[in-house]
Amino acid sequence: QVQLVQSGEKLVQTGDSLRLSCAASGRPLRSLTMAWFRQAPGKEREFVAAIKASGGITYAADSVKARFTVSRDIGANTGYLQMNNLGPEDTAVYYCAAGSERLITSSLRATSNYGDWGQGTRVTVSS
Repeated sequence: QVQLVQSGEKLVQTGDSLRLSCAASGRPLRSLTMAWFRQAPGKEREFVAAIKASGGITYAADSVKARFTVSRDIGANTGYLQMNNLGPEDTAVYYCAAGSERLITSSLRATSNYGDWGQGTRVTVSS
């Protein structure tokens, strides 16, 4: 089992940048797929980005890939989501999740493929 602890609630303004963190314990990140999802009020949880165990290859949803970057620090066993040029549409609770290192690309977006989740970070972007 993997424990994931996320950074605290954030309140920012339109156009600001923000980096979320997700500290993992219990297993090394190099043996996990780490993903980020978000859930806006009244909406379903949606895939944002992921970084695969092998080689640290990254993927991002089309809606954010020009602005968001996922990364990891193997030594610190921590994953990050860098978010730039934020807008009110990015307001949501952001979750990190850990899944098998064997997850294939087509499986990255399904929440059911991740067994461990962080507690969530509420991000509010004011206009």
